[in-house]
Amino acid sequence: MATAATTTAAAPGTRERLVRTASRLMQRGGYENTPVKQLVREAEATLGSLYHFFPGGKQELALAAIHFGDEEFAELLREGLAAHTDPAEAVESVATALARALEDSDWRDGCPVTATALETIGRLPELQAACAQAFANWQHLVAAKLLASGYPESEARDLAITVINTLEGAETTSQVTMSRTPLLVAGRHLARLVASYRDRPLAG
Repeated sequence: MATAATTTAAAPGTRERLVRTASRLMQRGGYENTPVKQLVREAEATLGSLYHFFPGGKQELALAAIHFGDEEFAELLREGLAAHTDPAEAVESVATALARALEDSDWRDGCPVTATALETIGRLPELQAACAQAFANWQHLVAAKLLASGYPESEARDLAITVINTLEGAETTSQVTMSRTPLLVAGRHLARLVASYRDRPLAG
């Protein structure tokens, strides 16, 4: 059991609270719909502390929030992919975990970067690049699972892109419809797709 001292020591500092709060608000409303005053208030911080930790202001904080969301989603992926030796079963378990997490958030917390990614295209290149890197990182995790399971590199890379793209679309649909079904169906079909490539001979 944690003591009062350890609980206090484990409490997030101001910088971490700002990043976590920005990530959550951007996840739900995007960059433009995350007012600085609301962010500071919900993080139990001050404007002065925001600019102390992030001299570049809201945009610099947003970059940190995107990186935080990237890693948060990556951790869910790692756990799901590690839950099963069979990559097809692992991919389906990721979809199930996403559905559970989305429902637990009352359908509010979907992909941690999608809302920001869509509104920054062509406008805020630094934020757009950070979102693109997050997608690439998640694809890399899926590809690594497939490569470790003996899939040829070209197929592993293509399948990884398909898995992440499909999960992203299904997660948005589940969020809009407030139903696990789109993610669970996507998970089952992705599992079939991944399994269909198992032990296939190399082309040529």
